[in-house]
Amino acid sequence: MTRTMSDHRTDPRALMALRLPRAMQPLLTWLTGRPAPSECARVRAPWTFLLEALAWTVLGQLVGTVGFATHGLISAALIALSLVLTTAGVSLFQIAVFHRCAHAQLFAVRRRNRDVGRLVSALLLFKHFDRYQQEHMSHHSVRTLLTEGDEFTDFVLGLCRLEPGMPKRQLWRCVLTSLASPRFHTRFLVHRARMSWMSGDRLHDTVGITSWALGAAGCAAAGWLIPFFVLWVLPLTLLLQLVTVGRILIEHRFPDPSHSGDRDKVFQCRVTLGVFPGSAPPAHDAATLRGLVAWASWWADMLTVQLLVRVVVLVADTPCHDFHHRRPSSPRWTEYAHARQDDLDAGCPGYPINYGETWGLIRAIDENLAALSSLPRDASAGR
Repeated sequence: MTRTMSDHRTDPRALMALRLPRAMQPLLTWLTGRPAPSECARVRAPWTFLLEALAWTVLGQLVGTVGFATHGLISAALIALSLVLTTAGVSLFQIAVFHRCAHAQLFAVRRRNRDVGRLVSALLLFKHFDRYQQEHMSHHSVRTLLTEGDEFTDFVLGLCRLEPGMPKRQLWRCVLTSLASPRFHTRFLVHRARMSWMSGDRLHDTVGITSWALGAAGCAAAGWLIPFFVLWVLPLTLLLQLVTVGRILIEHRFPDPSHSGDRDKVFQCRVTLGVFPGSAPPAHDAATLRGLVAWASWWADMLTVQLLVRVVVLVADTPCHDFHHRRPSSPRWTEYAHARQDDLDAGCPGYPINYGETWGLIRAIDENLAALSSLPRDASAGR
């Protein structure tokens, strides 16, 4: 559902707080990216996101190493878990480390943000940090957002080759075809390598190329070249690219043609909504057979599909991307769920429209593709 205000009678998160024990609320707050009503925020230091990204990545590599050292179903299960953990870690590096370094918010010292950002971009095949920072700051300008020169528009209309005015079903077909297309992923990977390792910054490019070459050579010498490709290269390339498509497609919504020319705060409010994993819990009592089936189905979805979405796609503060665009310099970004909710409850001072939201990744993508489909065929987002 898409909403513009928090209503405790229909708000999925408020209903979770009403129908589930208090002990479960912290888990649900993390899983959905929305706090329970009146829940207190926990203060967190920005640099801990770097430690979290490292922890997920290292744990993924360790689990995968054990998986390759065992056999049978246990080996397959551990390798699959490793891929999820490593992809989650790399996604956190992308969103909570690299991105926040571009905003100079991960460390108190600006130079440290730049140095860490450059290192991450070289090692993980991200766009050269300096260029990314420049383009991303432009992306935050309402005059640039969703224009032809915007990084979001360039990804959706350029790399993904989605077109305004196409029927929504055809847009979905293009998205799904791209996700399964070796040509798309090759083009995506070549673009990443060119932006990272052919940036013109000799030191940066050398660090990136040399680190990957040494890693591959060392693993080959140890007889672990296949594990290197499965446990490291696969998450850093194909899997990261899959989740990146899912994440970027929901970050912004193409505006109604009647509003696309108005570069004001109303435009800014309309093109960025919160996207939260999950759905409203069942209204039925679990003591009945009907209620038991409904609750079992709801928990199965929350602890499988929605958990996976939260861990690898909607990582860190991605569910509250609208808060990030309204308050990009807020020091409360580390407690994003509570900061956004406080701002929503206060009426979002300084903006004419309060926060809106959609529950569920697939629903959010569907709504965004519907918005793109409604644009004239000859229109770009910014004209």
